[in-house]
Amino acid sequence: MRLKARFAGPLQGRARPPGDKSISHRALIMGALAEGETRIESLLEGDDVRHTAEAARLFGAKVERRDDGIWVVNGVGGFNQPTETVDCGNSGTGARLLIGAAASYKLSARFDGDQSLRKRPMNRVIAPLSQMGARFDGKQNCLPLIVHGGALKGITYRSPISSAQVKSAVLLAGLNAEGATTVIEPERSRDHTERMLKVFGADFDYVEIDGALHPRVRRSKLTGVPIYVPGDPSSAAFPVAAAFDRREIGSAGGGRAREPAAAWVLRDAARDGRQHHLRGAPRSDWRTNRQFGCESFEAAWRDTAARRAPAMIDEFPILAAVAAFADGETRITGAAELRVKESDRITLMVDGLRACGVDAEELPDGLVVNGRGPKSVRGGAEIRTVGDHRIAMSFLVLGLGSKEPVTVDNADMIATSFPGFSAFMQSLGADIAKL
Repeated sequence: MRLKARFAGPLQGRARPPGDKSISHRALIMGALAEGETRIESLLEGDDVRHTAEAARLFGAKVERRDDGIWVVNGVGGFNQPTETVDCGNSGTGARLLIGAAASYKLSARFDGDQSLRKRPMNRVIAPLSQMGARFDGKQNCLPLIVHGGALKGITYRSPISSAQVKSAVLLAGLNAEGATTVIEPERSRDHTERMLKVFGADFDYVEIDGALHPRVRRSKLTGVPIYVPGDPSSAAFPVAAAFDRREIGSAGGGRAREPAAAWVLRDAARDGRQHHLRGAPRSDWRTNRQFGCESFEAAWRDTAARRAPAMIDEFPILAAVAAFADGETRITGAAELRVKESDRITLMVDGLRACGVDAEELPDGLVVNGRGPKSVRGGAEIRTVGDHRIAMSFLVLGLGSKEPVTVDNADMIATSFPGFSAFMQSLGADIAKL
């Protein structure tokens, strides 16, 4: 499905983004590992999460969606031998976390995914899980692969990268391993898994190593609990950014205390922007009526790069799109992880920005965007997305502020993370239409 976005006046209104994808995956997986019932409200019902729900069924949990939209998972206290291949679709999060959880049980499970997921590196979880005692059969450290689990031993793993997926896979494996399992990261990544392990009753704490606290888990029995999935900040970043690049009034819901990571940069970048309700409230309201300059934008990015980069990796494409409307050079670095997401997002963003008349260049770990201010982006291009949902949404947002409409060649994959994206944006006044 091709979509076209064009300028159509101001964005106005309030709307809650869909449920947080990261929390949705974890709620299903931990609910399947737990004993008893886990009720999940506001679960993201995108394609990625539905694959994880089906995987939970294959590992022995009873998973159903009630008529009122509540998802109920009845776990049996661990994973059982699946009877068929575990298809993770397009989800790297689902695949890596499920592999970690499965590795600690005496079973053999074959994991696979779509063509995009088959290209994404799995060695980052294979390496630590192998150290714990799991065995793997496969080619080139990618899917499809077979996990032979059971009899794991806890380790202290020094991860070479800051990755919530890697950390989560190791900690989930540690739930059924002998001894303690600790993960040390270069920079702390998102802590969804740590928080949820506590909620499900895991034997979990933090240990001080090298002057910093790092997560540690011991063999534990999880117990089912009610879970409310808040709105996804990464999804909220798109309407927030659309309000900024058009210099119009906008409002984006954020049903959790953590504001969109992109907001850390955008808020500090806006010379005359005002932001409200971001101190733990369930809503994030944004207003801006003036352009923001690249000098403040770049300064805000430098301030957040080292500390926040692992937490905002998914928002880099939309930040690059917004940078096209800034004045002068915006340089984003420390984002090499973008090259091994659903696509090489650095190359795709630069190619798409150039096609829309924006001066941009690749860096090994990021990109440089030379913006010429609001209303300067020509647009008028059809963007190659390679089926990457965040590339598609980022360029549709760019099209909302461009002189000429912007088309994306394939918007079907948007449903993996933001089902109903077009209708959501249209409810705020955006002009996004099928072709």
